[in-house]
Amino acid sequence: MEKTGSSQALSRAVFLVPAGIAMLAGINAALTLVGVDAPVEAARTGDLHGMLMVGGFLGTLIALERAVALRHRLGFAAPLLLGLGGIALLTPLPIMVGKLLLFDGAIAFAAVYAALFRRSHDDVVIVEFLGAVCLAIGAFLWLRVEVPWLLAWLVGFVVLTICAERVELARLHMPPTGGRTLVLHSGALTITLVMTLLWPDLGARLTGLVIVSLVVWLVRHDVARKTIRANGLPRFSAASLLAGYFWLFLAAMTWVIGGAQLGGNLYDLVVHSTMLGFAISMVMAHAPVILPAVLRRPLPYRPIMWVPLVLMHVGLLIRILAGDLGQLYTVWQAGSVINIVALLLFFVVAFGSSLAGPVARRPRAKAPAGQTHPRGVPSSPSSSTAAPHRSVS
Repeated sequence: MEKTGSSQALSRAVFLVPAGIAMLAGINAALTLVGVDAPVEAARTGDLHGMLMVGGFLGTLIALERAVALRHRLGFAAPLLLGLGGIALLTPLPIMVGKLLLFDGAIAFAAVYAALFRRSHDDVVIVEFLGAVCLAIGAFLWLRVEVPWLLAWLVGFVVLTICAERVELARLHMPPTGGRTLVLHSGALTITLVMTLLWPDLGARLTGLVIVSLVVWLVRHDVARKTIRANGLPRFSAASLLAGYFWLFLAAMTWVIGGAQLGGNLYDLVVHSTMLGFAISMVMAHAPVILPAVLRRPLPYRPIMWVPLVLMHVGLLIRILAGDLGQLYTVWQAGSVINIVALLLFFVVAFGSSLAGPVARRPRAKAPAGQTHPRGVPSSPSSSTAAPHRSVS
């Protein structure tokens, strides 16, 4: 039985390889885009940065997690195709090969959600399905237009997928109508995304308004507002979540005010507030919960995880406040490099923490028989200490 679990974990880890390659290639392209010497010089990777990070990296990771939840071999076609699409973009093959593989992978991803919905009829899965459809539409549009024209659909994929998973993980703390409210927001967002194709400026502003409403609703009901006062993993996750909501709110408000005609600096603000400030913060928050379920290996929390989290948000503040808004190019470069270092450092820390195994717990000192604990509960030699409650913050 243990060998079967190990072989499953190993086979699933294989799907992380193309995701990791796409992330590294996307980071290499990011260095090129910000005017910093990159480790690998490639002519076209700068143009592929967005789809490598969203489709090849995030898409593959999330599709793998959903394939594991489906518990069917065909479900792994989605992370396989998305991963191969990211790899194909980096080879001498025609770029259309990679684009088609990403499109096929997104279609397979949506099919996984359709199968999950047939099993559970869960409102949250409807929202995740719409997120995968957004990715498929974005990948389809990429066959004909450049990435900036499909930004709204990539944002739709990230926002709907991550917000749905957040509601799913924190369901016990959400109101009974949480799933239905999320579906209404996702339906409205899908409509406004379609409007961006017909009336770009109006569609962008309405898309921003819907996202603002969604963020306000999530923050109002998310248990992270309470667990931010806790310790350890709950506090770390809560800080990641609340910071992510802040950046998504900022990106949405920029769309509300600026519409579709965003200049280069405001475009950068929307893209990286969403994809770094929101998406990567949510990855950091949920990694200790989701990755063990996928790879069957614990990812224990360690205080060092705060270092990449803080670096990520400090770098983003520098990049946006001084760079995008202050138009200080050198400072913008510095903030961008800090973001890259933070992203790499988080995965190094996560890998090291997983290899190191569970954190040893300090034994709790026993009170003498008959003495009262601080909470007023009498202790005795036969009394047992309850295991600490683990919650998803």
